[in-house]
Amino acid sequence: MNHKDDRRFRIANHEALIGVALVLINFLWWYGFAFGLGGQPVSDYDWILGMPAWFFYSCIVGFLLMVFLVIIVVKYLLTDIPFGEEEDGHE
Repeated sequence: MNHKDDRRFRIANHEALIGVALVLINFLWWYGFAFGLGGQPVSDYDWILGMPAWFFYSCIVGFLLMVFLVIIVVKYLLTDIPFGEEEDGHE
């Protein structure tokens, strides 16, 4: 059987692209806040809960955002597929 004919490969490729999108969102969020708010003298930093604002938004809020996004993706976008050929009707 050719892997181009197997719909499991199309699903896996689609889900891999979703994973790459999540990584890019995480990196852009982190980079934007870390270097956007953190690129100033320490004396000018804003502080949230004893942490610099850039750290709080990039690492703490970013982590919570990614946990939420991963839960949404797993619940609504990922598909449960069988791994064995016999389960898919191919022999």
